[in-house]
Amino acid sequence: MNLALKELRRRPGRFATATVIITLIAILLMFLGSLLDGLIESSTGAIRAQDADALVYSASAQASFPRSRIEPDIRAAVESVDGVDEVGGIGLVQLGARVPDNGPRDLANVAMFGYELAPDGVPAPPADGQAYADDVLKADGIEEGMTILVGPARTPVEIVGFVSDTSFNGQGGLWANESTWRTTLADNRPDAQLADGVWQSLVVRGDADPDAIDAATDGATDSYTIDGAVAAIPGVEEQQGTFNQIIGVTIAVALVVIGLFFALITVERVSLYGVLKALGAKSMTIFGGLMVQAVVVTLIASAIAAALVVLLDLVIPPGSIPIAVSAGSILSSTALLLLAAAVGCSFSLRRVLKVDPASAIGTTS
Repeated sequence: MNLALKELRRRPGRFATATVIITLIAILLMFLGSLLDGLIESSTGAIRAQDADALVYSASAQASFPRSRIEPDIRAAVESVDGVDEVGGIGLVQLGARVPDNGPRDLANVAMFGYELAPDGVPAPPADGQAYADDVLKADGIEEGMTILVGPARTPVEIVGFVSDTSFNGQGGLWANESTWRTTLADNRPDAQLADGVWQSLVVRGDADPDAIDAATDGATDSYTIDGAVAAIPGVEEQQGTFNQIIGVTIAVALVVIGLFFALITVERVSLYGVLKALGAKSMTIFGGLMVQAVVVTLIASAIAAALVVLLDLVIPPGSIPIAVSAGSILSSTALLLLAAAVGCSFSLRRVLKVDPASAIGTTS
C-alpha cells in the first residue's frame, strides 16, 4: 500500500489521463444530479411548502389542480372528519405575465395560487389585486412594488413581496387571496372559472388519515399526504426515472474507464508484480495497492469536479437553469464513483492472482 501511494506521489503523470477522464465524468454526474434536484424543486416547491397533513383533490382529478373541483358540500364532509383541525381552499392558474420594461413577447411564466391557509414561508393572503412572488421570478425582472399584467386579459397584479421555493411545474409561484385568484382565473380562463365556494383542492391540517377523508366523502375525493401529493404531480416520477437512467449509464461508463485503465496498468506491471511476489508480497496486498490508487484518483477527480460544479452554480444566472447544487448531491455522486472505482478495479484482480514470479521475472531477463 505504501508503495502504491509513493508511486502516486512520484509518478503523477502516469495517472493524469485517468484523473482527467474521471473528472469529466464526475462533472457530468454531479451536474445531472444537481439538475434533477433543481427540476424536482421547481416542480414541487408549492406543494412541499404546504403546512398541512393532507391535500385533497376530487376523485377524477388525477392529482391535477385544473381538473379538480371541490364543492361546498364535499368540503363540509372533509371538515367533519375526526382529527381535522383546519381546512383551507387552494387553487391554481398557470399563465404568462407581462413585466414592465420587458419585450412584448418576453413573458414570465407564473403559477398563481389562491389560498386560505398560508404555506410555510408565505405570509397571510394579501389584499385584493396583490400577490407575493417566488424569488425565481426576479430573473424575469419582477421587483417588489411592481405591477405585472397576468394572462392574455392582462389582469393587473401588484407584487408586494417575495417568498422562496414555492414554484410549481417550473413556473414561479404567485400567491394571492381568493378574490384575486378567482378574478384572474375568470378573466383569462373563462371556461375554467369556478362558482363561489368551489375550490380546486383543499389543504387539511390535523391528524386525519387521507383514507378516512375519502371514506367520509363516499369516494368523491382523492386525498394524499404532502409527500404523496408531491410524488403524484404529473411528470415528477417520469423526470426522476429518466435522469436516474442517464446517471446509471454515466456510472457504467466510469466503471468501464476505471476498469480499462487499471487493467492496462496491471499488464504493464506484470514483471514488477512478479518481483514483489518473489520477495514475499501476497496477491491481495498487490491488489490492495491498486485499489488504493483507484480510490485516491477518484477522490481527487471528485474534488476537482465538485469545485467546478459549485463554481458553475455561482456563474449561472438565478432562474435560468433549475440547478440545485447541494452537499448531499455531491457526496452521493462521489460515493457512486467510488463504488464504480472499486468494481472497475476488481477486474484486474484475476490478472494479479495469475502472475507467476518465475515466468514474470524470466520475461524481463
